[in-house]
Amino acid sequence: MAERFGGYQNEIYLHGLGGAKPPFTTDPTRLAESAREVMTPEAYDYVAGGAGSGATMAANRAAFDRWRLVPRMLTDATDRDTSATVLGERLPAPVLLAPVGVQSIVHSDAELATARAAASLGLPMILSTASSRTIEDVAEASGAGARWFQLYWPADSDVTASMLTRAERAGYRTLVVTLDTWSLAWRPRDLDRAHLPFLTGEGLATPLSDPAFRALLDKAPEEDMPAAILRWVSLFTGTDHSWDQLPFLREHWSGPIVLKGIQHPDDARGAADAGVDGIVVSNHGGRQVDGAIAALDALPGIVRAVGERVDVLFDSGVRTGADVLKAVALGAKAVLVGRPWVYGLGHAGEDGVRHVLRGLLADLDLTLALTGHRSIAELGPDSLQRS
Repeated sequence: MAERFGGYQNEIYLHGLGGAKPPFTTDPTRLAESAREVMTPEAYDYVAGGAGSGATMAANRAAFDRWRLVPRMLTDATDRDTSATVLGERLPAPVLLAPVGVQSIVHSDAELATARAAASLGLPMILSTASSRTIEDVAEASGAGARWFQLYWPADSDVTASMLTRAERAGYRTLVVTLDTWSLAWRPRDLDRAHLPFLTGEGLATPLSDPAFRALLDKAPEEDMPAAILRWVSLFTGTDHSWDQLPFLREHWSGPIVLKGIQHPDDARGAADAGVDGIVVSNHGGRQVDGAIAALDALPGIVRAVGERVDVLFDSGVRTGADVLKAVALGAKAVLVGRPWVYGLGHAGEDGVRHVLRGLLADLDLTLALTGHRSIAELGPDSLQRS
Protein backbone atom coordinates (compact mmCIF):
# COMPACT_ATOMS: atom_id res chain seq x y z
CA MET A 1 0.00 0.00 0.00
CA ALA A 2 3.04 2.32 0.32
CA GLU A 3 2.84 5.32 -2.00
CA ARG A 4 -0.34 4.11 -3.64
CA PHE A 5 -0.94 7.68 -4.78
CA GLY A 6 2.53 9.03 -4.07
CA GLY A 7 3.89 6.70 -6.73
CA TYR A 8 2.79 9.24 -9.35
CA GLN A 9 5.93 11.15 -8.40
CA ASN A 10 8.13 8.19 -9.39
CA GLU A 11 6.13 7.69 -12.57
CA ILE A 12 6.84 11.26 -13.64
CA TYR A 13 10.54 11.00 -12.89
CA LEU A 14 10.88 7.68 -14.72
CA HIS A 15 9.10 9.08 -17.77
CA GLY A 16 11.52 11.98 -17.57
CA LEU A 17 14.41 9.60 -18.16
CA GLY A 18 12.96 9.04 -21.62
CA GLY A 19 12.60 12.74 -22.22
CA ALA A 20 8.92 12.99 -21.35
CA LYS A 21 7.60 15.70 -19.08
CA PRO A 22 4.18 16.13 -17.46
CA PRO A 23 1.53 17.45 -19.88
CA PHE A 24 1.41 20.69 -17.90
CA THR A 25 2.50 22.00 -14.52
CA THR A 26 2.33 19.95 -11.33
CA ASP A 27 2.44 23.17 -9.28
CA PRO A 28 -1.08 24.00 -8.04
CA THR A 29 -0.11 27.64 -7.58
CA ARG A 30 0.63 27.89 -11.32
CA LEU A 31 -2.38 26.03 -12.67
CA ALA A 32 -4.54 29.11 -13.12
CA GLU A 33 -1.78 31.01 -14.90
CA SER A 34 -1.11 28.04 -17.15
CA ALA A 35 -4.80 27.46 -17.92
CA ARG A 36 -5.26 31.08 -18.85
CA GLU A 37 -3.07 30.47 -21.88
CA VAL A 38 -5.28 27.68 -23.25
CA MET A 39 -8.80 28.73 -22.26
CA THR A 40 -10.90 31.42 -23.88
CA PRO A 41 -10.88 34.70 -21.92
CA GLU A 42 -14.59 34.33 -21.18
CA ALA A 43 -14.23 30.78 -19.88
CA TYR A 44 -11.17 31.60 -17.82
CA ASP A 45 -12.79 34.60 -16.15
CA TYR A 46 -15.94 32.60 -15.42
CA VAL A 47 -13.91 29.90 -13.65
CA ALA A 48 -11.31 32.09 -11.97
CA GLY A 49 -13.53 35.01 -10.99
CA GLY A 50 -15.25 35.66 -7.71
CA ALA A 51 -17.62 38.06 -6.04
CA GLY A 52 -16.82 41.75 -5.90
CA SER A 53 -13.20 42.56 -5.14
CA GLY A 54 -12.18 38.92 -4.73
CA ALA A 55 -11.56 39.45 -1.02
CA THR A 56 -13.26 36.20 -0.02
CA MET A 57 -11.16 34.17 -2.45
CA ALA A 58 -8.04 35.75 -0.96
CA ALA A 59 -9.30 35.10 2.56
CA ASN A 60 -9.80 31.41 1.77
CA ARG A 61 -6.15 31.01 0.84
CA ALA A 62 -4.88 33.18 3.71
CA ALA A 63 -6.80 31.01 6.18
CA PHE A 64 -4.86 27.92 5.10
CA ASP A 65 -1.59 29.78 5.59
CA ARG A 66 -2.52 30.53 9.21
CA TRP A 67 -2.37 26.83 10.01
CA ARG A 68 0.88 24.86 9.86
CA LEU A 69 1.40 21.11 9.91
CA VAL A 70 3.66 19.80 12.67
CA PRO A 71 5.75 16.87 11.35
CA ARG A 72 6.56 13.96 13.65
CA MET A 73 9.44 11.52 13.22
CA LEU A 74 10.01 7.75 13.51
CA THR A 75 6.33 6.88 13.29
CA ASP A 76 6.60 3.87 10.96
CA ALA A 77 4.70 5.71 8.22
CA THR A 78 6.08 3.63 5.36
CA ASP A 79 2.72 1.99 4.75
CA ARG A 80 -0.19 4.39 4.79
CA ASP A 81 -3.96 4.37 4.54
CA THR A 82 -5.35 7.46 2.82
CA SER A 83 -8.93 6.19 2.80
CA ALA A 84 -11.85 7.91 4.47
CA THR A 85 -15.50 7.08 5.10
CA VAL A 86 -18.04 9.74 4.17
CA LEU A 87 -21.77 9.19 4.72
CA GLY A 88 -21.08 5.48 4.95
CA GLU A 89 -19.21 5.42 1.65
CA ARG A 90 -15.57 4.29 1.67
CA LEU A 91 -13.36 6.57 -0.44
CA PRO A 92 -9.72 6.01 -1.41
CA ALA A 93 -8.96 9.52 -0.12
CA PRO A 94 -10.95 12.28 1.59
CA VAL A 95 -11.44 14.07 -1.75
CA LEU A 96 -14.51 14.66 -3.93
CA LEU A 97 -14.89 16.64 -7.12
CA ALA A 98 -16.91 19.73 -6.30
CA PRO A 99 -19.94 20.51 -8.45
CA VAL A 100 -18.91 22.80 -11.29
CA GLY A 101 -21.36 23.83 -13.99
CA VAL A 102 -21.10 24.71 -17.68
CA GLN A 103 -17.96 22.65 -18.26
CA SER A 104 -18.56 22.82 -22.00
CA ILE A 105 -17.09 26.33 -22.01
CA VAL A 106 -13.84 24.80 -20.75
CA HIS A 107 -13.61 21.68 -22.95
CA SER A 108 -15.86 20.10 -25.56
CA ASP A 109 -16.06 16.78 -23.66
CA ALA A 110 -17.29 18.71 -20.61
CA GLU A 111 -18.69 16.66 -17.72
CA LEU A 112 -18.22 13.37 -19.57
CA ALA A 113 -14.44 13.80 -19.40
CA THR A 114 -14.59 14.74 -15.74
CA ALA A 115 -16.79 11.77 -14.89
CA ARG A 116 -14.43 9.34 -16.58
CA ALA A 117 -11.39 10.79 -14.84
CA ALA A 118 -13.04 10.74 -11.42
CA ALA A 119 -14.24 7.16 -11.86
CA SER A 120 -10.77 6.00 -12.88
CA LEU A 121 -9.45 7.21 -9.52
CA GLY A 122 -12.39 6.07 -7.41
CA LEU A 123 -13.36 9.61 -6.42
CA PRO A 124 -17.00 10.74 -6.35
CA MET A 125 -17.96 13.38 -8.87
CA ILE A 126 -20.72 15.74 -7.77
CA LEU A 127 -22.69 16.60 -10.88
CA SER A 128 -23.96 20.18 -11.03
CA THR A 129 -27.55 21.01 -11.94
CA ALA A 130 -25.90 23.44 -14.37
CA SER A 131 -24.26 20.61 -16.28
CA SER A 132 -23.61 20.83 -20.01
CA ARG A 133 -24.50 17.14 -20.35
CA THR A 134 -27.60 15.31 -19.13
CA ILE A 135 -27.87 13.52 -15.82
CA GLU A 136 -28.15 10.21 -17.64
CA ASP A 137 -25.23 10.75 -20.03
CA VAL A 138 -22.87 11.68 -17.19
CA ALA A 139 -24.01 8.63 -15.23
CA GLU A 140 -23.18 6.44 -18.23
CA ALA A 141 -19.73 8.04 -18.54
CA SER A 142 -19.13 7.39 -14.84
CA GLY A 143 -19.61 3.66 -15.28
CA ALA A 144 -19.21 2.05 -11.88
CA GLY A 145 -17.82 5.27 -10.39
CA ALA A 146 -19.38 6.90 -7.34
CA ARG A 147 -21.61 9.81 -8.22
CA TRP A 148 -23.48 12.47 -6.30
CA PHE A 149 -25.98 15.02 -7.60
CA GLN A 150 -25.93 18.71 -6.74
CA LEU A 151 -29.19 20.65 -6.75
CA TYR A 152 -29.64 24.31 -7.50
CA TRP A 153 -33.13 24.31 -6.04
CA PRO A 154 -35.60 25.55 -8.69
CA ALA A 155 -38.61 27.68 -7.81
CA ASP A 156 -40.95 25.02 -9.24
CA SER A 157 -41.71 21.94 -7.13
CA ASP A 158 -42.59 19.69 -10.06
CA VAL A 159 -39.32 20.46 -11.81
CA THR A 160 -37.39 19.86 -8.61
CA ALA A 161 -39.07 16.51 -8.03
CA SER A 162 -38.54 15.46 -11.62
CA MET A 163 -34.82 16.19 -11.56
CA LEU A 164 -34.38 14.33 -8.27
CA THR A 165 -36.25 11.32 -9.64
CA ARG A 166 -34.05 11.27 -12.72
CA ALA A 167 -30.88 11.47 -10.63
CA GLU A 168 -31.89 8.61 -8.36
CA ARG A 169 -32.88 6.44 -11.29
CA ALA A 170 -29.48 7.12 -12.86
CA GLY A 171 -27.67 5.90 -9.76
CA TYR A 172 -26.68 9.09 -8.00
CA ARG A 173 -26.36 8.20 -4.34
CA THR A 174 -26.11 11.47 -2.43
CA LEU A 175 -27.90 14.78 -2.91
CA VAL A 176 -25.94 18.00 -2.33
CA VAL A 177 -28.20 21.06 -2.06
CA THR A 178 -26.41 24.35 -2.67
CA LEU A 179 -27.96 27.04 -0.49
CA ASP A 180 -25.77 30.06 -1.16
CA THR A 181 -26.45 30.65 -4.86
CA TRP A 182 -30.17 31.30 -5.15
CA SER A 183 -29.17 34.56 -6.81
CA LEU A 184 -25.93 35.32 -8.64
CA ALA A 185 -23.51 37.65 -6.90
CA TRP A 186 -21.95 40.75 -8.42
CA ARG A 187 -19.10 39.19 -10.43
CA PRO A 188 -17.06 41.90 -12.18
CA ARG A 189 -15.06 39.60 -14.45
CA ASP A 190 -18.21 38.22 -16.04
CA LEU A 191 -19.97 41.58 -16.01
CA ASP A 192 -17.08 43.33 -17.75
CA ARG A 193 -17.43 40.82 -20.59
CA ALA A 194 -21.25 40.82 -20.39
CA HIS A 195 -20.86 37.05 -20.31
CA LEU A 196 -23.31 34.70 -18.61
CA PRO A 197 -23.04 31.29 -20.29
CA PHE A 198 -26.59 30.22 -19.40
CA LEU A 199 -28.00 32.94 -21.63
CA THR A 200 -26.38 31.26 -24.64
CA GLY A 201 -27.73 27.85 -23.68
CA GLU A 202 -24.59 26.50 -22.00
CA GLY A 203 -25.07 24.47 -18.83
CA LEU A 204 -28.77 23.79 -19.43
CA ALA A 205 -28.72 20.09 -20.34
CA THR A 206 -30.61 19.13 -17.18
CA PRO A 207 -33.66 21.39 -17.54
CA LEU A 208 -33.86 21.24 -21.32
CA SER A 209 -34.08 17.43 -21.12
CA ASP A 210 -36.51 17.42 -18.20
CA PRO A 211 -40.17 16.58 -18.92
CA ALA A 212 -41.52 18.68 -16.06
CA PHE A 213 -39.62 21.74 -17.21
CA ARG A 214 -40.55 21.23 -20.84
CA ALA A 215 -44.20 21.04 -19.78
CA LEU A 216 -43.95 24.65 -18.58
CA LEU A 217 -43.01 25.92 -22.04
CA ASP A 218 -45.34 27.12 -24.76
CA LYS A 219 -42.95 25.70 -27.35
CA ALA A 220 -40.29 23.01 -27.10
CA PRO A 221 -36.74 24.33 -26.65
CA GLU A 222 -35.93 23.09 -30.15
CA GLU A 223 -38.57 25.47 -31.49
CA ASP A 224 -37.91 28.49 -29.25
CA MET A 225 -34.62 28.23 -27.39
CA PRO A 226 -34.49 31.87 -26.18
CA ALA A 227 -37.84 31.49 -24.43
CA ALA A 228 -36.75 28.21 -22.82
CA ILE A 229 -33.52 29.78 -21.58
CA LEU A 230 -35.28 32.75 -20.03
CA ARG A 231 -37.87 30.46 -18.40
CA TRP A 232 -35.13 28.41 -16.78
CA VAL A 233 -33.22 31.47 -15.58
CA SER A 234 -36.39 32.67 -13.86
CA LEU A 235 -36.63 29.34 -11.99
CA PHE A 236 -32.91 29.05 -11.33
CA THR A 237 -32.28 32.46 -9.74
CA GLY A 238 -34.12 35.00 -7.64
CA THR A 239 -36.01 32.76 -5.19
CA ASP A 240 -34.66 31.88 -1.76
CA HIS A 241 -35.98 28.88 0.17
CA SER A 242 -36.63 28.31 3.88
CA TRP A 243 -35.95 25.68 6.52
CA ASP A 244 -39.55 24.52 6.53
CA GLN A 245 -39.22 23.48 2.88
CA LEU A 246 -36.50 20.90 3.54
CA PRO A 247 -38.96 18.03 4.14
CA PHE A 248 -39.95 18.31 0.47
CA LEU A 249 -36.45 17.17 -0.49
CA ARG A 250 -36.63 14.18 1.84
CA GLU A 251 -39.96 13.20 0.29
CA HIS A 252 -38.29 12.99 -3.11
CA TRP A 253 -34.83 11.64 -2.22
CA SER A 254 -34.18 8.37 -0.44
CA GLY A 255 -30.40 8.67 -0.01
CA PRO A 256 -28.21 10.99 2.08
CA ILE A 257 -28.88 14.72 1.85
CA VAL A 258 -26.10 17.28 2.30
CA LEU A 259 -26.53 21.05 2.59
CA LYS A 260 -23.75 23.07 0.97
CA GLY A 261 -22.88 26.66 1.85
CA ILE A 262 -23.01 26.50 5.66
CA GLN A 263 -20.83 29.14 7.33
CA HIS A 264 -22.44 29.76 10.74
CA PRO A 265 -22.76 27.29 13.65
CA ASP A 266 -26.45 28.13 14.08
CA ASP A 267 -27.14 27.18 10.47
CA ALA A 268 -25.20 23.97 11.03
CA ARG A 269 -27.36 23.22 14.05
CA GLY A 270 -30.46 24.00 11.99
CA ALA A 271 -29.32 21.51 9.38
CA ALA A 272 -28.72 18.82 11.98
CA ASP A 273 -32.09 19.52 13.62
CA ALA A 274 -33.73 19.19 10.20
CA GLY A 275 -32.36 15.68 9.91
CA VAL A 276 -29.96 16.10 7.00
CA ASP A 277 -27.03 13.72 6.84
CA GLY A 278 -24.20 16.13 6.13
CA ILE A 279 -23.17 19.71 5.50
CA VAL A 280 -20.47 21.36 3.44
CA VAL A 281 -18.73 24.30 5.08
CA SER A 282 -18.28 26.50 2.03
CA ASN A 283 -18.46 30.06 0.74
CA HIS A 284 -18.70 28.84 -2.87
CA GLY A 285 -15.02 29.44 -3.45
CA GLY A 286 -15.51 33.16 -2.87
CA ARG A 287 -17.98 33.46 -5.74
CA GLN A 288 -21.03 34.66 -3.81
CA VAL A 289 -20.31 37.10 -0.96
CA ASP A 290 -17.47 39.57 -1.14
CA GLY A 291 -15.78 40.07 2.23
CA ALA A 292 -17.22 36.89 3.75
CA ILE A 293 -15.53 34.78 6.38
CA ALA A 294 -12.94 32.33 5.07
CA ALA A 295 -14.46 28.86 4.93
CA LEU A 296 -11.56 27.33 6.89
CA ASP A 297 -12.05 29.89 9.66
CA ALA A 298 -15.67 28.76 9.95
CA LEU A 299 -14.83 25.05 10.03
CA PRO A 300 -13.66 24.45 13.65
CA GLY A 301 -16.67 26.13 15.25
CA ILE A 302 -19.08 24.25 13.04
CA VAL A 303 -17.37 20.93 13.78
CA ARG A 304 -17.69 21.67 17.50
CA ALA A 305 -21.37 22.47 17.03
CA VAL A 306 -22.51 19.49 14.97
CA GLY A 307 -19.55 17.23 14.20
CA GLU A 308 -21.00 14.38 16.23
CA ARG A 309 -24.44 14.68 14.59
CA VAL A 310 -23.70 15.03 10.87
CA ASP A 311 -20.77 14.48 8.53
CA VAL A 312 -19.02 17.80 8.03
CA LEU A 313 -17.36 18.28 4.64
CA PHE A 314 -15.30 21.26 3.52
CA ASP A 315 -15.02 23.32 0.35
CA SER A 316 -13.40 26.59 -0.78
CA GLY A 317 -9.75 27.30 -1.40
CA VAL A 318 -8.33 23.75 -1.43
CA ARG A 319 -5.30 23.59 -3.71
CA THR A 320 -2.72 21.19 -2.24
CA GLY A 321 -2.40 17.92 -0.41
CA ALA A 322 -1.41 19.89 2.68
CA ASP A 323 -4.67 21.84 2.41
CA VAL A 324 -6.63 18.59 2.46
CA LEU A 325 -4.79 17.40 5.54
CA LYS A 326 -5.34 20.71 7.35
CA ALA A 327 -9.08 20.65 6.70
CA VAL A 328 -9.31 17.03 7.87
CA ALA A 329 -7.24 17.81 10.97
CA LEU A 330 -9.72 20.58 11.79
CA GLY A 331 -12.60 18.12 11.64
CA ALA A 332 -13.73 17.76 8.03
CA LYS A 333 -14.54 14.22 6.91
CA ALA A 334 -13.43 15.12 3.36
CA VAL A 335 -12.94 18.09 1.07
CA LEU A 336 -14.46 19.18 -2.23
CA VAL A 337 -11.99 20.39 -4.85
CA GLY A 338 -13.05 22.59 -7.74
CA ARG A 339 -10.98 25.06 -9.72
CA PRO A 340 -7.71 23.03 -9.94
CA TRP A 341 -9.20 20.12 -11.88
CA VAL A 342 -11.28 22.50 -14.00
CA TYR A 343 -8.02 24.06 -15.14
CA GLY A 344 -6.83 20.54 -15.90
CA LEU A 345 -9.97 19.99 -17.98
CA GLY A 346 -9.15 23.13 -19.93
CA HIS A 347 -5.63 21.88 -20.61
CA ALA A 348 -6.32 18.34 -21.75
CA GLY A 349 -9.85 17.12 -21.12
CA GLU A 350 -10.09 13.82 -19.28
CA ASP A 351 -6.32 13.38 -19.15
CA GLY A 352 -5.93 16.87 -17.76
CA VAL A 353 -8.45 16.28 -14.98
CA ARG A 354 -6.73 13.01 -14.12
CA HIS A 355 -3.27 14.64 -14.08
CA VAL A 356 -4.37 17.32 -11.63
CA LEU A 357 -6.18 14.87 -9.36
CA ARG A 358 -3.32 12.38 -9.37
CA GLY A 359 -0.97 15.19 -8.44
CA LEU A 360 -3.21 16.28 -5.59
CA LEU A 361 -3.54 12.71 -4.31
CA ALA A 362 0.20 12.12 -4.57
CA ASP A 363 0.87 15.33 -2.67
CA LEU A 364 -1.66 14.28 -0.03
CA ASP A 365 -0.14 10.82 0.33
CA LEU A 366 3.46 12.03 0.55
CA THR A 367 2.64 14.86 2.95
CA LEU A 368 0.67 12.47 5.15
CA ALA A 369 3.76 10.26 5.33
CA LEU A 370 6.29 13.02 5.85
CA THR A 371 4.29 14.52 8.69
CA GLY A 372 4.46 11.14 10.42
CA HIS A 373 0.89 9.91 9.95
CA ARG A 374 0.02 6.37 8.89
CA SER A 375 -3.62 7.06 8.17
CA ILE A 376 -6.07 9.89 7.58
CA ALA A 377 -7.76 8.85 10.85
CA GLU A 378 -4.67 9.91 12.82
CA LEU A 379 -5.07 13.57 11.84
CA GLY A 380 -6.42 15.92 14.49
CA PRO A 381 -5.89 19.33 16.07
CA ASP A 382 -2.56 18.15 17.47
CA SER A 383 -1.33 17.75 13.88
CA LEU A 384 -1.47 21.53 13.45
CA GLN A 385 -0.14 24.70 14.95
CA ARG A 386 -1.72 28.12 14.54
CA SER A 387 0.71 30.44 12.78
